[in-house]
Amino acid sequence: MRLVPLHKLFDIKYGNGFELINLEQCGKNDLNAVNFVSRTEKNNGISAFVKRIDEIEPNQAYTITVAVGGSVLATFLQPQQYYTGFHVLILAPKNKMDKIELLFYAMCIRANKYKYNYGRQANKTLKDILVPVQMPQEYNDIDLEKINTLKIDSVLNRDDFELKTNDWKKFSLNDLFKITGSRTTPVLELEEYGMGKYPYVTTQATDNGVGGFYDFYTEEGNILTVDSAVLGYCSYQSEKFSASDHVEKLIPKFQMNKYIAMFLVTILNLERYRYNYGRKCSQTRMEQIKIRLPAENGRPNFNFMENFIKSLQYSKSI
Repeated sequence: MRLVPLHKLFDIKYGNGFELINLEQCGKNDLNAVNFVSRTEKNNGISAFVKRIDEIEPNQAYTITVAVGGSVLATFLQPQQYYTGFHVLILAPKNKMDKIELLFYAMCIRANKYKYNYGRQANKTLKDILVPVQMPQEYNDIDLEKINTLKIDSVLNRDDFELKTNDWKKFSLNDLFKITGSRTTPVLELEEYGMGKYPYVTTQATDNGVGGFYDFYTEEGNILTVDSAVLGYCSYQSEKFSASDHVEKLIPKFQMNKYIAMFLVTILNLERYRYNYGRKCSQTRMEQIKIRLPAENGRPNFNFMENFIKSLQYSKSI
């Protein structure tokens, strides 16, 4: 199966970049309602319905939307006209494609999600993702609309990267890391030091949790941070940093590098379903967590984690 970069098959452009707060929302059945596509992974990317804007035509139906920030590579075929929020790209096929083909390519794009996270967005690299030059014949008989996930590793030549988790073992987070809080630094205090090179880590789940850069730090780098105020978002902090309230630190009890860190960040962010606004990701709860990891001789296989991340197509950009 021959693979080509995505931009060979699709014209790729940025969406509208609207802020929902500036649009007039309405009901789904309103005669002037237009779908509003954001970076969410739910509801086909549609987060609201808004009034049609007289001077701005909605984007064409039967194009593909891809979130390149937030829920990176949340990808959907849009069967109706729509507007978009920030960090959403629109893919229009260069040559005519039917609905099944468009759904297939949307699934091919989503299959590359493992390469990205909140700290590594896809705005610059989406165009270079490799996809089949045409849809394999056997997919014509599959109801793609009713399938949430599809095994297409063989189509994308990803057999070498397959993670076989059957032999993974559970390890206590408390055994892997020292779990502790960070010193809270108010923004007003940071502004007195002025802008600089040290990240200010907050509880936001975008841009690796970083809310700015200042000439001040309180914490050492090469650790993981976890938001304990909202949904337990985990990120890797390679450099020294300062922090807002509710930023917890996971200080490794092993030799960690950026590749191992990115593997662990991905695993830990899969745990976020456990938390919500009423059930925070506190230090006490983290001390009780066990995560499944590749293992060798009863110990975490950090060499495998490092080599797996290095094997990914864009690992040199980490």
